[in-house]
Amino acid sequence: MIEIKITQEADAVVLALLGRQTYAESHGHFITEKNDLLKYLDTYYSVAQIRQDLANPNQLHYIVYVNELPVGYAKIVLNAKHESVNSIHNGRLERIYILSDFISLKLGQQLLSFVEAQAKTLKLDTLWLSVYIENKRAIRFYEKNEFENIGELNFMVNGKPYENMVFSKKILA
Repeated sequence: MIEIKITQEADAVVLALLGRQTYAESHGHFITEKNDLLKYLDTYYSVAQIRQDLANPNQLHYIVYVNELPVGYAKIVLNAKHESVNSIHNGRLERIYILSDFISLKLGQQLLSFVEAQAKTLKLDTLWLSVYIENKRAIRFYEKNEFENIGELNFMVNGKPYENMVFSKKILA
């Protein structure tokens, strides 16, 4: 059985571990220095940082479960700013990850559909995100889901820039 749940503070440890694992699986091979990857994970996926994120009302987190096992998650940041995004009522899909062993279940598609439904409920007019330019699989996924390339940004990992494409999708007109 597949369930998607809104994350609570009690989920911080699970979310931190899930975040570390999924980020390392999906992006670890792109990071040139492995110490940079570890430092990034220690900074942004520590239990303390995740608790702080969960306490922020502008950050919404969702975990996807398969037979009660947490296997992926998403994070939306409300009203995030980027020069290419022409909306003040937007959500940045900052994270959407599925453990690699579960990708074949098409959970990413289900999670994205859930996030889009949440965005409509929140009356957001736009969802936007960034994707590393070398992450061809993710680029195809977002293009298939009608996200449009509208710009770029540098995603910093310990002071080193990684060029990202910015994608956007209108949710409410």
